[in-house]
Amino acid sequence: MKISRKTFGLLSSGTKVYLYTLKVGDVSLSVSSFGAALTSLEVPSRKTGREDILLGYSTLEAYTHNTPYLGVTIGRFGNRIGRAQFSLQGRHYTLYKNDGEHCLHGGRRGFDKLLWKADAYEERDGVFVRFELESPHGDEGFPGNLKAAVCYGLTKSHEMIADYQAKVDALCPLNLTNHAYFNLAGEGKGDILSHEVTLHASSYIEVDEALIPTGEIKPVQQSPFDFRTRKPIKRDFQMVEGGYDHCFVVDGEPGKLRPCAEVFEGKSGRSIRVFTTQPGVQFYTGNHIEEIRGKAGSIYRKHEGFCLETQRFPDSPNQPQFPSAIFGPDRDYHEKALFAFDW
Repeated sequence: MKISRKTFGLLSSGTKVYLYTLKVGDVSLSVSSFGAALTSLEVPSRKTGREDILLGYSTLEAYTHNTPYLGVTIGRFGNRIGRAQFSLQGRHYTLYKNDGEHCLHGGRRGFDKLLWKADAYEERDGVFVRFELESPHGDEGFPGNLKAAVCYGLTKSHEMIADYQAKVDALCPLNLTNHAYFNLAGEGKGDILSHEVTLHASSYIEVDEALIPTGEIKPVQQSPFDFRTRKPIKRDFQMVEGGYDHCFVVDGEPGKLRPCAEVFEGKSGRSIRVFTTQPGVQFYTGNHIEEIRGKAGSIYRKHEGFCLETQRFPDSPNQPQFPSAIFGPDRDYHEKALFAFDW
């Protein structure tokens, strides 16, 4: 096991941004202190050799203009809050509208656009980087002084760990996640529509044309959202306008680490199994990627990466029938995701 650190670049303020690389056996993960971003994940393959399976950029400057949120940690609230507003205990809060009339991924300057404090360490089972961030009361319109931490790591069992924690001194909606885009064939190696996906989800959140929940939780049975049995993404793709960008209700008990998703890519033989404590997972097929200049000369296009964002349901602050996403002095935030790789 090995941990290394180098300077990734300088912000306009002159502050250094660091890039940490964690290596365990044949797997290595690089993470940046800007946006607590996963910038690369190199995984071997018996068929095609070692490849970086994360979409990303080569420079810090590109991450400061990261419109599709490649690899970053999202907060205070991942996904959408309808009409960029919510009410708590009789008080109305207005957020920044950065997705039409709605608030997406924390607003204009969410956690993905901030510099996190970082500390790398080694334990018996793996190597890790812990990122910490403070968000003051009123930040992007959200109430309460918040302290957030996320720990990313690699274990000897070929697992990537993501552990999210937060404390806030006033009631506030919280929904932390990571927006990694995977391509198990390797970044820049074409679209992901032939990847075969299983989602351990018997229902999904119905959304309107703006991707805001209608409030209905629908069964996946006899619909293009049924991934309970493994199938290629492309099988029912044309039946979902624009592609998948939907939150699926993970089977089992929220709060317990349980299977969420499995993805297999035939040419490389790589697979990923995802586990989460969260009630939902947003399955996104890179529908809005448009000619993005990525790493090592790669140009990313539509559907060249998929996301499995473990999270609370979108618009939860305005949907009282959804599992609560309100945290505060008497309720700390702690969620975990695990990504297990095989080849």
